[in-house]
Amino acid sequence: MPIIVNLDVMLARRKMMSKELAERIGLSETNLSLLKKGHVKGVRFETLAAICEVLDCQPGDLLEFRPDAGAD
Repeated sequence: MPIIVNLDVMLARRKMMSKELAERIGLSETNLSLLKKGHVKGVRFETLAAICEVLDCQPGDLLEFRPDAGAD
């Protein structure tokens, strides 16, 4: 898929564990893990906004478009 999720990068920059982020945004650790791995078909703007608020970042810091990423 040409959309790359950089959530793990932002978590590392903020020195935060996935578990803490999941608790603070009200998402299960399982669903957050699926999001981090890019194994979701979509994400609610509400969830994206909550992640950005907690991590003090912009949506573009979390999501990246690479047209060649899906070509294997």
